[in-house]
Amino acid sequence: MERKSRISASRLVRIIPLLLLVGACATGVIREKILSLPQIEGATPVGQTACLECHEDAGKQMAKSVHGRLAEFELMGGTGGCEACHGPGSKHVAAGKNDQILKFGELLPEESAAVCAKCHSSGKLMEWTHGEHALADVGCGDCHAIHGGEKFALKKQEPELCYGCHQEQMAKASFPSHHPIKEGKMVCSDCHNPHGELQTEELARDLCLECHARYQGPFVFEHAPVEEDCSICHDPHGSVADNLLLQNEPFLCLQCHESHFHTTRIGSTTASSNLAFDGNQLQGTIPANGTTIAASGDGIPFTNSHGADGWKMAFGTKCTVCHSVVHGSDLPSQTTPTIGNNGQGFPDGGKGLTR
Repeated sequence: MERKSRISASRLVRIIPLLLLVGACATGVIREKILSLPQIEGATPVGQTACLECHEDAGKQMAKSVHGRLAEFELMGGTGGCEACHGPGSKHVAAGKNDQILKFGELLPEESAAVCAKCHSSGKLMEWTHGEHALADVGCGDCHAIHGGEKFALKKQEPELCYGCHQEQMAKASFPSHHPIKEGKMVCSDCHNPHGELQTEELARDLCLECHARYQGPFVFEHAPVEEDCSICHDPHGSVADNLLLQNEPFLCLQCHESHFHTTRIGSTTASSNLAFDGNQLQGTIPANGTTIAASGDGIPFTNSHGADGWKMAFGTKCTVCHSVVHGSDLPSQTTPTIGNNGQGFPDGGKGLTR
């Protein structure tokens, strides 16, 4: 029985990785665009000179582009010229018409990307098959002009090129709070890798901290969203609220933090004997009624200048009036020494404003 149990356990160990892989595929955790390289069966190379006999204008454009200026040694034994992208042209030349050749306008996105990937497959281009653009059936020719174009052979420069599809982000860039894209101080690719994901190999917050390093810490008391992802509180593309916040205060904070119990208090006139003031410090003072405080327990009247809703206004308006260092702090909120009017209290820190 024991031997049978051991055999079952060993089989289970072998099958668990397979089950995890199948489960990941079924839930969409592993996503990749499968590229398929198109072929022209039976065709052979004829050289660029044969292409230029008919496509002279395209040849002039190509000569000015990065592709047209490649030296022989940069090809590393591969095919150069027009046939590097359009495939061998023997059948196309023989037919004398516009077929038997790879035309990027007619290729599927995964086919055109496979042609480009023959050369462009290193660095950040390695992430293409897992990126959002590839998974959304965006092809290389949607952004790049193969025969020419401006910087990086782009059909347009940033951000106009990106805004052709990402119109929601274009609108957000004009919100009151936004990154300086329309001011020309940064572009989309400063944060995004168009051939993959974000311009970072680490956490998303690490990309933000490249510019906003003062929020990195380490702090004694960390704010959990800062440690996880800045976009929990901020919309990097633009916001109506200040500082790129998703919502104004206190509504943003209240999504995670319950409201202070002070918010429900009703303001009124009361005496210091009922409050957590240091009565020893009040001794000898002369309040508004003209009576000198002789002892710490006598009390002193205090009037809430905002009326019955004073507490609600104070604790239900802006959390950062008190919690000004929201990204992290070395100062705890519960350690302020508090001594009551009876001379006793919490000298080592105690009842702060929160529960």
